[in-house]
Amino acid sequence: MKYDIRIHAVSARHLAVVRRRLKWSELGSNLISLLDQVYVQVRAGKIAQSGHNIFVYREGTKDSVTVEIGVEVSGPFETIQEVVHSSTPFGQVASTLHIGPYSDLGHAYDALAQWCQEHKRPPARTYWEVYGDWNEDPTKIETEVFSLLEDE
Repeated sequence: MKYDIRIHAVSARHLAVVRRRLKWSELGSNLISLLDQVYVQVRAGKIAQSGHNIFVYREGTKDSVTVEIGVEVSGPFETIQEVVHSSTPFGQVASTLHIGPYSDLGHAYDALAQWCQEHKRPPARTYWEVYGDWNEDPTKIETEVFSLLEDE
């Protein structure tokens, strides 16, 4: 798949998330269970979801990353158990749209990294994914992938 890279400014989006520091190898086995904790509060009516699922990856190192797994909400709220208020980063980003199964998202990240290297725009080690509406056909699933860029 060819990825079109777009450079633009984004505003922060309010989130309800569960935050964890995980090893990269632990991501696959933990992301859905973390999201489920947020949805327990959404279904109980304690948090009003206003947008899509969003996963934020901050301060990634060779070994680990801080993840914030959750949903978009309309504004701040009081912490409920492990669900806290957060927001997506704001500022200049490189982004692309991935269409296809989640297991192939790495290709979108590779395209962003290649663009950043070619254009000498270092990423700020903060990334996030905005998951589109579910589709039974995995070839039609859409996920926006964002990379915060360092200031020029």
